[in-house]
Amino acid sequence: MSSIQYTKKIALVDCNSFYVSCERLFNPKIRKKPVVVLSNNDGCIISRSNEAKALGIKMGEPYFKEKDIIVKNNVQVFSSNYALYGDLSRRVMRTLKRFNCDIEVYSIDEAFLDLSNYPDNEIEDVGKEIRSIVLQWTGIPTSIGIAKTKTLSKVANHIAKKKQSGVTSLVGVENIDPILEKVEINDVWGVGRQLTKFYHKNGIYNAKQLKNKPNTWIKKNSNVLGSRTAMELRGIPCVDLEIKNTKRKSCVVSRSFGKRVEGFQELKEAVASYSLNASEKIRSESLTAKSITVFVRTSPFQCRFGYYSNSKTIDFPIATNNSIEIVKVAINILESIFKSGYRYQKAGVMLAGLSNSDGIKNLFSSEKDEKINSLMESIDNTNYKYGRSTLSLACAGIHKRWNTRRQHYSKIDTADFYCLPTIKAI
Repeated sequence: MSSIQYTKKIALVDCNSFYVSCERLFNPKIRKKPVVVLSNNDGCIISRSNEAKALGIKMGEPYFKEKDIIVKNNVQVFSSNYALYGDLSRRVMRTLKRFNCDIEVYSIDEAFLDLSNYPDNEIEDVGKEIRSIVLQWTGIPTSIGIAKTKTLSKVANHIAKKKQSGVTSLVGVENIDPILEKVEINDVWGVGRQLTKFYHKNGIYNAKQLKNKPNTWIKKNSNVLGSRTAMELRGIPCVDLEIKNTKRKSCVVSRSFGKRVEGFQELKEAVASYSLNASEKIRSESLTAKSITVFVRTSPFQCRFGYYSNSKTIDFPIATNNSIEIVKVAINILESIFKSGYRYQKAGVMLAGLSNSDGIKNLFSSEKDEKINSLMESIDNTNYKYGRSTLSLACAGIHKRWNTRRQHYSKIDTADFYCLPTIKAI
């Protein structure tokens, strides 16, 4: 009989400073230099390199507040490039699936991975192998925390980020209290701001104190989620991996404009562009939409120009993913909710009532419908090969002066051959 132990083991794989790592991947000159990535419209800092953190640059701070430190220390600044980040995220997740298909993609840069099929005594080496392969195949550095529960794997990952190896396993650790004592309660997975205040009032300041609280007190003073968190800290799995690929129920494309928009024509271009983007997304997932909502609003903080916000929803006669039809209805909605004299800050489109396009067939489909479907397929294939908006509708505009402000955009797109960086041999 084998003495090798196989217990429940969940790994949390977290990409280190993900957006920064993506920018560094195609720009070796900025490695080991302070780097920050900004949110939409170059608003706030959403990713920092370790070198930028050491300078005291804060996460979530508006760019203009940190600009003096950034300029003084020659910090490299990049506007967010979500097309690049999304592509590299998918590559990381595909690499992780080679170790086990049971994977929960938690966010763009995080994933839970079931490693229960590996022996307990080899698990840290397995974590190091995963980290090495992800780095080799994608160029993205990661930190990996492994434990019996998802909550403890979060704790392990927090420790791993501070280690040179980048991997920490809590599997087999008999006395975990000294480790949990160093974890502040607000750093525990699932404990938000309000719950932190409640725990502080009751003398709970770290994960150890929550773990060791009597069950009677937890049941009396906490909800189901609080009980689960406490159990998970004790090494008892209560939160399963969400590995089922559930179809989305809606698709929203919304952006704040790079400048305030006053004219209907520019607003029309934006709504048409968002509609094209949304319809392309649902087609890629073989979905059709039953309804469409268009909304517009001005800035609530510029009262002297007046505040206006409105939206309207229309049902399609037959569920569709046809870009031409979706754009036409979206523009009609916009015409009904648009009011002149306002400076619009944001607009958006939501496609709802999504269902499989290969489900119920339209009994009244004609040869024209087949030609339109063929046209949509050709547009998608062209845009996938040569980059988004290579083929578009005229009403979406060309210059797009309303577009999101991205003064520090790296212009790298792994889906567009002509936007790939040029590497010169030395």
